[in-house]
Amino acid sequence: MKTNTPTLPYYVSWLIIGLALGTLFLIWQGDIKVQFLSPPPQTAHPFPNEGFSSAIIKAAPAVVSITTYSYVKEEMAAAASEQKLSQRLLAKKPPHAAKRKVQETSGSGVIISSEGYIVTNYHVIKNKDEIRVRLNDGRSVLGYLIGSDPETDIAVLKINFKHLPTIKIGNSKNLKVGDIVLAIGDPFAIGQSVTQGILSATGRNQVSQNTYENFLQTDAAINPGNSGGALINTEGEIIGINSNIYSNTGSFQGISFAIPIELAQRVATQIIDHGYVVRGWLGVEGQDLSKQGAIDLSQPYGVIITDVDVDGPGDKAGLKRGDIITKINGRAIFGAIDILNLIAAGKPNDVFRIEGIRQRQSFMTDAVLSQRPLMSH
Repeated sequence: MKTNTPTLPYYVSWLIIGLALGTLFLIWQGDIKVQFLSPPPQTAHPFPNEGFSSAIIKAAPAVVSITTYSYVKEEMAAAASEQKLSQRLLAKKPPHAAKRKVQETSGSGVIISSEGYIVTNYHVIKNKDEIRVRLNDGRSVLGYLIGSDPETDIAVLKINFKHLPTIKIGNSKNLKVGDIVLAIGDPFAIGQSVTQGILSATGRNQVSQNTYENFLQTDAAINPGNSGGALINTEGEIIGINSNIYSNTGSFQGISFAIPIELAQRVATQIIDHGYVVRGWLGVEGQDLSKQGAIDLSQPYGVIITDVDVDGPGDKAGLKRGDIITKINGRAIFGAIDILNLIAAGKPNDVFRIEGIRQRQSFMTDAVLSQRPLMSH
């Protein structure tokens, strides 16, 4: 008689059944505790969907819209058909038919004091007869011009409101190319708007007709009406006053410029204190050495003097046409813009040590600065 011998799968299956029954018995006795795994805690997304709203919330209340009005008197112009009328008929007409025509333009500004002081661009309010300021909360009020500085394109207004929101001052010197910036203003007078871009460059000069330039360049859209508004960083701090654009059409083309807040603040403070800006004056004009062609000198930098004002500080210090200025107060001079900024930062009666080259010989002299004549508006 043939008997069946158990195979390996037979023993394995019974072994598995035994292990399962033993495990269930231990769980029932409490010797094995079952712990179910919970899902990992939810962490904040590394890129929250709030964007730059917190920065805008901080800064936007201090940015205002400015509307200006000019009243133009229009004299009567005789039409071609009227020119054919007789002298007798013309004599019966009024001697003139003057009309008051209103020209309206717009811009932006930034509240720099809770007592109602506002900084904007000079070109926003230049030759305007009336200035109205609209706050971010919708209130509108007449603005008064405290003073302006055409050489930096800065002006200061005052409104008769108190306890106004202000903006935190940032530091434009800490900026790096590629930093994100936001421009707040009132483009095309459609209402407050915000544009985003990056800082493209710092220290731009010879960009506009301003005497003193140290622009921040950005690709944030700054359109007509944005002038005088705030350029802020992602912390909601103001780093510049939006000023102008580089454009062939008059509209934004990707290159915008802002006045660094340190310069704007310094100018505004002097306007509030004195009504104008006090600057040092040397009374010389010059050009970069590199623009004068090849000159065999030991150092490749400096400014060659092209004109000296008679009886000016430079003249009294013995400076002459053809002199090459290489240092002022120990600081190397690489271009005319260096002299302009250094002297302007001085005050009347400050003594400046000037080093240079005259006819291939080095020289040194001290100049006592005067006050720079005010630019006519």
